[in-house]
Amino acid sequence: MKRYRKSPEAIAALSEIQYRVTQENATEPPGSGAYLHNHEPGLYVDVVSGEPLFSSADKYDSGCGWPAFTRPIEPGCLREVRDTSHGMIRTEVRSAQGDSHLGHVFPDGPPERGGLRYCINSAALRFIPLEEMEALGYGEYIPLVTGREKG
Repeated sequence: MKRYRKSPEAIAALSEIQYRVTQENATEPPGSGAYLHNHEPGLYVDVVSGEPLFSSADKYDSGCGWPAFTRPIEPGCLREVRDTSHGMIRTEVRSAQGDSHLGHVFPDGPPERGGLRYCINSAALRFIPLEEMEALGYGEYIPLVTGREKG
């Protein structure tokens, strides 16, 4: 697995909302995210580290106000943390290598697709369109975007 990391330069390049979400565990307002209604094929990566997180093939409209995915691109790309903030018990998801706050995972996703809903802040993501994936070093993930599993 390629090594991705958080750098001072990447942190300095973040917008205010990207910084608040990824570094301070904030949540962008529902319905406001740039990728909520994105239906283009491609890969969603950590805005800080660039590590691959989600495929457009696993994105769906959950009606929750944030981009929702049924699974991460690879099992080890996310880290789960118990979150007891705001008087609730939830499971926070963070990027495994960049340690960015991404959002939360809930057990109310489509049952036929595994039953999970990864509710993710657009501000924590950067979208790599399918036609740019190879050139930007994400070619190995093209089969996961086009519906053909790796291997």
